[in-house]
Amino acid sequence: MSLAPVHPEARRGTLAAVGAFTFWGLIPVYWKWLGHISPVELIMHRAVWSLVFLLGVLKWQNQLGVIAQAFRSKRVLGYNAATGLLLMLNWLTFIWAVNNGHILDSSLGYFLVPLINVAAGFIFFHERPRPLQWVAIALAAAGVAWLLARVDHVPWVSFIIAVTWSGYGLIRKKSPMGALDGLTVETLLFLPLTAGYLIWLAAHHQGALGHVSMRDHVLIFCSGWITAIPLVWFAYGARRIRLTTLGLLQYIGPSLAFLLGWLVYHEAFDGARVVAFGLIWTGLACYSADSFWVHRKSMLG
Repeated sequence: MSLAPVHPEARRGTLAAVGAFTFWGLIPVYWKWLGHISPVELIMHRAVWSLVFLLGVLKWQNQLGVIAQAFRSKRVLGYNAATGLLLMLNWLTFIWAVNNGHILDSSLGYFLVPLINVAAGFIFFHERPRPLQWVAIALAAAGVAWLLARVDHVPWVSFIIAVTWSGYGLIRKKSPMGALDGLTVETLLFLPLTAGYLIWLAAHHQGALGHVSMRDHVLIFCSGWITAIPLVWFAYGARRIRLTTLGLLQYIGPSLAFLLGWLVYHEAFDGARVVAFGLIWTGLACYSADSFWVHRKSMLG
C-alpha cells in the first residue's frame, strides 16, 4: 500500500508554519541582545517599525484599500482596538520576561494557550469539551496548582501571556480581517501612543536612539520585520495545512524557548517545575491526541 503523495502546496505550507514557530521559539535570543533597553521602549519601537514594514507589504500587494475600509467600520475598529491592547500587553510581558530571567515562565504561558482556549470556549461560548479535553484541562490545572503550592512566587508571567494570547486569538476570530491587515490596523490604532512616546523620549534626550551602539540601532530598526515575517509565514501555512497539523506544530515555539531558558540561559528548572511542566505536557498530549482522533474520524466519515 503506497502512501498518498503530499501536495506541493501542503508541503510549502508546512515548511512555512515550521519556519514561523521556529522563529518565534528562538526570538528570546534577539530580545536578550537588547536587554539593556527598557521593555516599554522596545515594544514601542516594535509596534512602529512593524507598521512601517506592514504598510510596505500591503502597498506591494495593492491591499492598502482594505485598511481604509476597516476605518469606516466601528465594529471592526472595536475588535482591532481590543486585540491591539492584548497584543501590546503580551509583547510587553514577553520581552520583560525574556530579559529578567523568566523565559521558562513565558514558555509555560504559551503551552497553556490551547488548554485555556478549550476552557474559554466552555465558559464564554457554552462549547462542551470532550472527555479527553476535560482530562487535559484537569492536568493543566493540577500543574498550575502545584506551581502555586511549591514555587515561591505566583507565575504571573505565564498567566498574563496565556490569557492575553488566548484572548487575542479568540477576538481575532470574530474580526473579518486577515493576519497582515489586522495587525496593520492594530498598530495604526496605537500609533499616537507608540510614536508619541518615542518622540517624547527623543525630545528629552532619552531613549535608545542616538545613545546606543550601531549594532543596537540595527537591531531596533529590524524589530519590524522580526515581528512581521514569521506572521507572514504563519498566515501562508495556516491557509494550506490542516488545523490538526497546525495545532501540533504550534508547540515548536514554546519548546524551543523552554530549551533556550533551561540549557542556554540556565534558568532554574527545579523539582517543582519538573512536576508542573510534566503535568501540563501530559495534558497537551491528551489534547493533541483528542484533536487527532476527532480529525481522523471526520476524514473517515
